[in-house]
Amino acid sequence: MRLKFDEATEAFRAEFVAWLDANLPSGSTTSERPTSSAGIPSWSRAFQRKMFDDGWLVPGYPTEFGGRNARLSEQMVYFEELAERHVSRSLNPQGLGIIASSIIEFGDDGQRRDYAIPILRAEITAALGMSEPGAGSDLAGLTTRAVPDGDNFVVNGQKVWTSGAHDADVLLAFVRTDPDVPKHRGISALIIDTDTPGLECRPFPDLMGPDHLDFNEVFFDDVFVPRRNLVGELNDGWRICTGALAHERAMLWVLWSEGFDTSLDDLVRCVGDTPLAQDDVFLDRLGSLLMDAESLRLLGYRGLARLQRGLVAAEQSLLKLMGSEGQRDVALLALDALGADALDQREGTSVFQPWGANRGDSSWFDRFLNSFAGTISGGTSEIQRNIIAERILGLPRN
Repeated sequence: MRLKFDEATEAFRAEFVAWLDANLPSGSTTSERPTSSAGIPSWSRAFQRKMFDDGWLVPGYPTEFGGRNARLSEQMVYFEELAERHVSRSLNPQGLGIIASSIIEFGDDGQRRDYAIPILRAEITAALGMSEPGAGSDLAGLTTRAVPDGDNFVVNGQKVWTSGAHDADVLLAFVRTDPDVPKHRGISALIIDTDTPGLECRPFPDLMGPDHLDFNEVFFDDVFVPRRNLVGELNDGWRICTGALAHERAMLWVLWSEGFDTSLDDLVRCVGDTPLAQDDVFLDRLGSLLMDAESLRLLGYRGLARLQRGLVAAEQSLLKLMGSEGQRDVALLALDALGADALDQREGTSVFQPWGANRGDSSWFDRFLNSFAGTISGGTSEIQRNIIAERILGLPRN
């Protein structure tokens, strides 16, 4: 079900649809997500630059940063149209959605010119240095140190699970600059060029196999970072970490919702008119997932209405939980229903991942393995349930 918005929002939708029809490269909606930025096709970079130049890359941004100051409802229909066509704005989603936005909101004019705009125009790629071996869910416990030394900071420590760092040109790294204050108050954000001496990235494979390199360990051994690369104020990194353009991140529910729907559509197409289509157990599980997908969509609309009234959208954790676990459950049903056929790479199928790119030739088994990443990254399902219990249901911690 799709709700109709006010006249101005629907006019915005129509304008964007016309732009997509005129500018979307042929065949681009079924491209496979590459395992490294070196595999990003040239059309993707050119398409991202075209979106930036025409003001469609991040419509909520000011015009000088590839946007058009769009309202929340306009941003939502924008994401709906992208998701419906399985179109990715960028194959460096962290760079676009988190790092560039953080620099725009908290950085200075030089950082916006030298880093944010090149990221938005796909001229450089960026990765996010947050998690550490001893600081994952408790990110404020990070220990990577940055010590002032004249016009520089000297950085020592380690990051882990850093997506895309082995191909990135820059890192936005969160570091400990004051170990003598409460842990949330002694963190700062630094932009670090990855070719700086003393910085080493070590990629490691995951469940998807040795050819799927995304995660990295990043080591800092006396890495000198110019003080001009400090984003925001010294020791104010926690605010940057948690507060960068929350409204755009709130729109991610549209991607989860469309991903859920697309996975269900793919499964129905695979089953076709086989005997499974008449199997009561299969239909019962499929029907339950269809209802979950529709609930996710309606819950997202409610969250949008709250944001438009200036209220906090507490639904965000629910949306993340339902969307990530929903795609996992669709893949699990496919494995149960299709058996050995779930190992096949079925040409022409697609799965719209929450980061905005397709894996057009992936098997259902690959999708099942990959779906677990969505239940972990951006806050595990367990953490989302704790947030729901405390902030929505009002339950005590203990």
